[in-house]
Amino acid sequence: MAELQGPNLAGKVVIVTGAAGGLGAAAARQVVAGGGRVVITDLQEEAGAKTAAELGADARFHKHDVTDPEQWKAVVDYTLAEFGRVDGLVNNAGVTAGGPFAQETLANFEKVIKVNLTGVWIGMQAVIPAMKAAGGGSIVNISSAAGLMGLPYTGSYSAAKWAVRGIGKTAAIELAGDKIRVNSVHPGMIYTPMTAVVGVQPGEGNYPKAPMGRAGDADEVGSAVAYLLSDAASYVTGAELAVDGGWTAGPTVRNVVEG
Repeated sequence: MAELQGPNLAGKVVIVTGAAGGLGAAAARQVVAGGGRVVITDLQEEAGAKTAAELGADARFHKHDVTDPEQWKAVVDYTLAEFGRVDGLVNNAGVTAGGPFAQETLANFEKVIKVNLTGVWIGMQAVIPAMKAAGGGSIVNISSAAGLMGLPYTGSYSAAKWAVRGIGKTAAIELAGDKIRVNSVHPGMIYTPMTAVVGVQPGEGNYPKAPMGRAGDADEVGSAVAYLLSDAASYVTGAELAVDGGWTAGPTVRNVVEG
C-alpha cells in the first residue's frame, strides 16, 4: 500500500469504533498518517489489538460494546488517561442484516437499531464533555448510501442509517456553540473483506451500479473521514458526504439509455 498522505491531524486524539478492520481500520490509519493519535475500539479483541499494534505508538485498542453506556464511559476515560484529550469520534461500529421487509423479525430489527443507531447516540453523548474541555471537536457518524436512498432488503439497516442523519443534524445545530462539529459519511459499495464474501471485487468495471463503474476502496472512505475530523473542515457541520462513486446521485448513463 502506498504511504497515506491525508489532512493534517497533528495533535488530535480520535476514538474510532468498529475499527478492528474494514472502514474503521482505514479511518484509524488515516488519523495516524495525519499525525494524530487514535483509540481503536471493537468487540473483536484479537483483531483490534493487532490493528493498533500495526499503527504503532500513536494507537491503542480498547474492547468495546457500543450499546453499553458504561463501556462508552470506560472508553472515554481510557482515552483521556492515555492521550489526555478527545478531539474526534468516528461512530463506525455497525451490523448488517437484510431480507424482505415483510419477513423481517422484530428481534432482528431491534438488534440492528440498537447497534447502528442507539450505539451512535450513546457515543455522541459520551464524548461531549471531553470535547468541550478540549475547546471543541468533530464527530463523524458513518451512515450509508442506504441512508440517502431506498434500497431493497435493508429495512432495519436503512431505518438506522437514515436516523443517524437526523440525530447528527440535530446535534450539529445544538453543539455548534461549543465548537463541536457533527457530520455524516455515506459509503456506497466499498471493497472490504466483508463485501468480498458476497462477490464484490476491486477494479474498474466491477460495480456497474455506480456511475464510476467500480467499488470503492476503504481508504477512500477513510480520507473523507479524516477531512471531516481535520481543521480543513472547520466550517463544515450538519453535512452529508457521499463516498459512493456517484451511486446515490442517480442511474448511470448506460442504465438511462438502456431503460
